[in-house]
Amino acid sequence: MNQNQQPKLKVCGLTRINQIHELISLKTDFLGFIFYEKSPRYVLNHLSSEDISHIDHNGKTGVFVNERIDTIIDITEKAGLNLIQLHGDENEDFVEQLRQNLKPEIKIIKVIRIGNNDQKKRKKIEQIINSHVSMVDYFLFDTDGTAFGGTGKQFDWTILNEFEISLPYFLSGGISEENAKNIRLLYKLPFVIDINSKFELEPGNKDLDKIRKFISKAF
Repeated sequence: MNQNQQPKLKVCGLTRINQIHELISLKTDFLGFIFYEKSPRYVLNHLSSEDISHIDHNGKTGVFVNERIDTIIDITEKAGLNLIQLHGDENEDFVEQLRQNLKPEIKIIKVIRIGNNDQKKRKKIEQIINSHVSMVDYFLFDTDGTAFGGTGKQFDWTILNEFEISLPYFLSGGISEENAKNIRLLYKLPFVIDINSKFELEPGNKDLDKIRKFISKAF
């Protein structure tokens, strides 16, 4: 995966301190914490905001779904988050208001969910990209599903070749050891490869051996 710059790695859905420290030792670039109560990886069922604040890492990413702005701000400050990932239906007005209330050093990731038939929705996807490009720091492309959050399924990544993506982006959605090689089919490589469910023993419990193997092969 040497085309352009080597992608960085994000591991999402973290819930266990010992695994987090191990991932830090493996030089994982971004650590994802899900602050969505309906998720089986809802981090506050396992760790407190204070616990997260004590983790010494500059890629702590909080995942939020249609959350109130004041709640996002409060958790960001208490947990010492570095990035905010908006995984719901947050529109431009929401993002603009959030940006105004966040400290300037906090980065914003806007998730765009894509289905495998989304050539038909190309205009809508282009509209989302164009309307947010000046407001956020990164995009994250994930597989669309009936519910919010990760599906563990892959969309047709080559759809991204049809769009002008001027920001660095995260690629998510069912990434595994087996399909990671297909990332090379993208004209513009992702800034970050975002892994989750394919590297778990159960929701929130990561398979560290599998992640080590993935890092040694893909990175």
